[in-house]
Amino acid sequence: MTRILAVLLLLTFTSAIRAETEPEAPVLTKLLNEFLAGAGRNDATIHERFWADDLIYTTSKGERKDKAAIMKEVRSEAPPKEGDETTVFTAENVRIQQYGETAIVAFRLVGTTEKDGKKTINKYLNTGTFLKRNGQWQAVAWQATMIPGKDKP
Repeated sequence: MTRILAVLLLLTFTSAIRAETEPEAPVLTKLLNEFLAGAGRNDATIHERFWADDLIYTTSKGERKDKAAIMKEVRSEAPPKEGDETTVFTAENVRIQQYGETAIVAFRLVGTTEKDGKKTINKYLNTGTFLKRNGQWQAVAWQATMIPGKDKP
């Protein structure tokens, strides 16, 4: 009985410490979800807000990009029209670790694309490093890795 009580106290204590170390988790989760919704619409405003000017982004294809390159791509694409291929992005298994004004946001990105009534689902493991500057969180580093295969976890 003493061991069970000790384990329960340890788990409670560990949870309390974790909750205190990620006080901005709700803000970062909201920012991530707003970004993913905007990315599916090719919303330049949300990209501008999300990415820091000094961003280092490594794509799932192993390419390095900065914010200027991402913004150029976003602005060169027209918004989706009726009947165009559409992709909805969602985040699963979001994990946030905060270290003062720095936070790591890791999650599984799910991209569901629909074209002509057919759905294709791609999954990626994404990790973003965020800094809080002037009261605003922005991603300064990003790594995306495609999960291969049909039965993606």
